[in-house]
Amino acid sequence: MSVPIVLVHGLRVSGSMWRPQVEMLRERGRRVVALDLPGHGGRRGEGFTLGSAVDAVAGAVDEVGGRALVVGLSLGGFVSIATAAAFPGRVAGLVAASCTARPVQSLTHMYRVPTVLLDRLPDKGQAVNERFHRLMLPDEGAEAVLDGGLAMEAARAVIDEIAEMDVLGSLRAYPGPVWLINGARDHFRIHEKRFLDACGDGRLLNVPRAGHMVSLDQPENFTKIVSDAADVVSVREARGSDGSSRLGPGAVREADSAS
Repeated sequence: MSVPIVLVHGLRVSGSMWRPQVEMLRERGRRVVALDLPGHGGRRGEGFTLGSAVDAVAGAVDEVGGRALVVGLSLGGFVSIATAAAFPGRVAGLVAASCTARPVQSLTHMYRVPTVLLDRLPDKGQAVNERFHRLMLPDEGAEAVLDGGLAMEAARAVIDEIAEMDVLGSLRAYPGPVWLINGARDHFRIHEKRFLDACGDGRLLNVPRAGHMVSLDQPENFTKIVSDAADVVSVREARGSDGSSRLGPGAVREADSAS
């Protein structure tokens, strides 16, 4: 039986961003859930902390049976890594996308500045962000993102929380299989080799012609990677911990853009 899949969204957006993956994975018979993190989507108004976000992911894993492949993008990638470190028994495998940049102070400062500027706008930058998503994403991808709303007010708390995270230490603490996925054009690739080195059982895949929102830039390709990861994890679950993936630990490759 295939391991369930839990999908964790990025900053300001919600579980609706995973609509293409949810539809395609369910067509393939996968059990999949896309949650909303605190302060986002259906949970807007709640305070965001890394701890509450980890608890939300762990709760979603419990809802699908207590053990799952956890897939996160950007903020969701950081939260998924923290969840894997905190609850390795619940995370059968980890797919961390668009998050291979250490959240050190110099980097997070780059994100605090535009957040402060957007907060000064009457709509907190809502219109700017909507235009950005419509410009950068295919029509279906933009609609998937925007249908869940944009939690502009969540950005400051998220940035402050993630800035304090020891992401490499969390990766080192997780013993299970890890897939690090980046769009080839993503600025968040800057520390990808350090992230790979921190994984005890990791592999790094770069998706051609994709940017930061790799799951929406290349939805079929990204879904295939997730589906293949679920197959690997399911085989390992069936065999115990002795199974091995087709792409061995420490491997680096480009993902074929044709699914």
